[in-house]
Amino acid sequence: MRGFSFESHFSASIEELPRIICFLWKGKQPLPMTIELAPSILSANFARLGEEAKAALDGGGAVLHCDVMDGHFVPNITIGPLVVASLRKALPNAILDCHLMIENPDEFIPAFAEAGANWIGVHQEACRHLHRTLQLIASHGCRSGVVLNPATPVHMVDEVLDMVHHVLIMSVNPGFGAQEFIPGALQKIKTLAEVREELGLSFRIEVDGGVALDTVGDVVRAGADLLVAGNAVFGKGNVRENAKKLLEAARSATLTRA
Repeated sequence: MRGFSFESHFSASIEELPRIICFLWKGKQPLPMTIELAPSILSANFARLGEEAKAALDGGGAVLHCDVMDGHFVPNITIGPLVVASLRKALPNAILDCHLMIENPDEFIPAFAEAGANWIGVHQEACRHLHRTLQLIASHGCRSGVVLNPATPVHMVDEVLDMVHHVLIMSVNPGFGAQEFIPGALQKIKTLAEVREELGLSFRIEVDGGVALDTVGDVVRAGADLLVAGNAVFGKGNVRENAKKLLEAARSATLTRA
């Protein structure tokens, strides 16, 4: 077991605040989740990864999203546990959200947990025994998430919603950054938000793909509360300012939510 650390304990407590608040609020009117930004390092300059990741967090990012691709489940190869471990060393208090776009994720979950991942998300389409895989993630002390590709219906994960920390809706086909947002994802987000309310659950609704200044308002109004953005944050210009502007646009959209 890892030794007790005040810093890590405090960070974990902050991370749980949205869930604690929703639990205390049960039985009252639905309470909107806090809108948070998860900058995706896929679009960062890897020669300056630590520096750019810190800038994104300084701009308001709450979580660093780490896209892991194996060249089999998706047509691209990105990072492995070594990069996650380096990020953990450079940013010891950051929340690292590892999105595994890989085949046989059970074989690699222990390595990512050991490298310092806080959250680990797996694709429903890649897991033969999804419930068991989510249990495995939790057994390694990480928050579990399930991910849905654009063509996968929301109700494919109904039976595990009570055990996940977040559900990630892909609004592009996974594999590459800087793709255009798929509008059909909005209805999936709305459906998932309705299911969450009906069941009285508090999982986060995360969205990944094409989230930018021209799409983030619709994404938030549909019901998403955790926004993955790569190119919009790291693509060009000042990383810190890009993150700040995107988060401001997202949070302003909550004022016009139905």
